Amino acid sequence: MAETFVGRRQELALLRKRLDRVADSGAGTAVALRGRRQVGKSRLVQEFCDRVEVPYLFFTATKGASPVEAVSAFYAELRESGLPTDPELVPSGGSGSWPDAFRVLASVLPDRPSVVVVDELPWLAEQDDLFDGALQTAWDRLLARRPVLLLLLGSDLHMMEHLTAYDRPFYGRADTMILGPLNPAETGRALGLEAADAIDAHLVSGGLPGILRVWPHGTPATAFIEDECADPASPLFGVPEAALMAEFPAPDQARRVLEAVGSGDRTHANIAAAAGGRGGALASGALSPLLHRLVAEKRVLAADLPLSTSPGKPALYRVADSSLRLYLAALRSAQEQARRGRSDSAYDVVRRRWPTWRGRAVEPLVRESLELAGIAGDLPWPDTEAVGGWWNRRFDPEVDLVGADRGPVAGAVHFAGSIKWLDSAFDARDLAALTRAAPQIPGFDPGSTGLVVASRSGADLPPGAVDVVWSPADVLAAWPAG
Repeated sequence: MAETFVGRRQELALLRKRLDRVADSGAGTAVALRGRRQVGKSRLVQEFCDRVEVPYLFFTATKGASPVEAVSAFYAELRESGLPTDPELVPSGGSGSWPDAFRVLASVLPDRPSVVVVDELPWLAEQDDLFDGALQTAWDRLLARRPVLLLLLGSDLHMMEHLTAYDRPFYGRADTMILGPLNPAETGRALGLEAADAIDAHLVSGGLPGILRVWPHGTPATAFIEDECADPASPLFGVPEAALMAEFPAPDQARRVLEAVGSGDRTHANIAAAAGGRGGALASGALSPLLHRLVAEKRVLAADLPLSTSPGKPALYRVADSSLRLYLAALRSAQEQARRGRSDSAYDVVRRRWPTWRGRAVEPLVRESLELAGIAGDLPWPDTEAVGGWWNRRFDPEVDLVGADRGPVAGAVHFAGSIKWLDSAFDARDLAALTRAAPQIPGFDPGSTGLVVASRSGADLPPGAVDVVWSPADVLAAWPAG
């Protein structure tokens, strides 16, 4: 199986920095840590608590619990924690009053640094309208004066942002940390895979520990998928399915839009047609705000704009989490076959769609790796700070890679390129297609703009035909391995 805990060095260091601040000042510090389900928030914070060796309370809310049940559970965890010197000081039952609960917490905090963790915070705010205000009052009057690091965790990104918004009681009182998935290098290290296979594993898992924890060490992605297709309850299916149901419990328009994008529809017009009903395509007045919500608030979709020296449209939409993207594109159908005991048919569904899916899914990963390398000064063009793609309104041509000084409207285009993520090398025919398409990019200068090839299987080209050949090892090297 994958290593039990890998990476997260930066996040652990940031949390340690705040605990050191608490120790130095004797005053409290609050941190709101948010991230998607199964991204490893609870695991990260538990690892932090285990390493720092200070008294801590780790309380996890229960969805749907009443305030009385929630406060009673809080007291029970507090009594069992390392905070109170005398557990008898903590009530055995709760009245449902969070102000009372926070007063009890403050009364048992030790005089030395400690950590208080409240996990699944949005569920507490959901079940008690007064919770936010009670938390703010307790922090200002009681907790901020004590040497405590308060960690507030939540999976609902919009709700966690709402907690610290300018018009909410806790505004300005908590630092904000966003926990993303493991990066490709961390995924490769966790699974003991070489670069190309590590990238495949990262695309399948989305870098989510909830999937990686059941992934056998050294197993390539397709072999893992084939094995898991015999288990319809596998986290390979369950993790993205749970994320989908948590964010979109009802099959409403927002979910239909997400599923349209996940099935391969990328443009506004195609999404409208796929997400519509018997009355025809979804109206633009309804679709545009839905897309904005899914991109800006839910962050379940990403919107890519063409990158060049001229403003460009249209936007292309994609599912931001590659594990959910694979679930919507193939795994959901495979799971249905697996539930009927047809594991061979389940794997066949994925196998048929795998090359096309992987070729699209790897594009944002390759672009991000080149962008990181450009910012680090590891490309021949030291001013590169933005990497995207380019297309016109007819999508003829589409250029996979454009590197520029900024985006989405660049001051200068430094390179253009192509991604070929297949088991065959990038060859002269691929190069000819790139050299035909690249000059159509606004800002492309044949005399100075470079050419970049990103290929899973290398390049079969004469020396000097392109400026950079970006390999799987290069993609992985752009990220720290943790």
